[in-house]
Amino acid sequence: MAQKTQDRANQILHLLLQKGQSCVEDLATTIDASPASVRRDLIKLAQRGLVNRTHGSVELAGKMTYEPFRFDAAFPLREERFSNEKRRIAIAAAEMVNEGDTIALSPGTTTTQVARSLRHREGIHIVTNAVNIGMEFSSLPNARVTLTGGSIRWPGAFSMVGATAFDSLQRLFFDKVFMGACGIHPEHGLTVIESEEALILGEMVKHARQVIAVADASKLGIFTSTKVCATTDLHTIITDDSVDPKLVEEFQRKQVRMIIV
Repeated sequence: MAQKTQDRANQILHLLLQKGQSCVEDLATTIDASPASVRRDLIKLAQRGLVNRTHGSVELAGKMTYEPFRFDAAFPLREERFSNEKRRIAIAAAEMVNEGDTIALSPGTTTTQVARSLRHREGIHIVTNAVNIGMEFSSLPNARVTLTGGSIRWPGAFSMVGATAFDSLQRLFFDKVFMGACGIHPEHGLTVIESEEALILGEMVKHARQVIAVADASKLGIFTSTKVCATTDLHTIITDDSVDPKLVEEFQRKQVRMIIV
């Protein structure tokens, strides 16, 4: 794909990421291109599995349909909770990723949204211990994704843990790790429920230049049973605009950058 065409395609994908849905005419006006050029770009993007075209509109390709969801709706239900907030958080997170970055994504519904916001990006290496995040990229020929391997210990989760997952991280270093959480507290740090998962996520933190927590406001100011890392290990927290301003100030006093979307 020629550079000019690639740049235009990236503009289209970025707009769809923000809007969710658009039409040829609006896209053409916004990026200052002809409708014919936009239509050609959309055909190529659809062939790559990045957009869905319907009569009169276009949208980003939808989320993966995982076979286990036929029997267990737990993950889709969690995805729908604060879904708009998670989408905004994911867009902001994706904008922090640069070409050439190696990034890690922890399991979770918000990090899954981050993965979807990166599906159109090339030149990045994604490492994850989440089976479903790997599946998000499975149909994209240019995706570079590494799964840690490991064992899945509990129902309703895609998280791989254990010695295999732990050992695989010893050979890897990350420009950024995007970390979901069960809770993020100014004094008690970033926490999850499962101790085996905390061990793997803590190892990601140790191997990252920047640790970026992605969590809707309901997760801030609380903590659960198992600590992943200290608040001072966090470079940035991306959260939604319903967050308590007092909490924002507390995190900022810990030298954590706060991005509110």
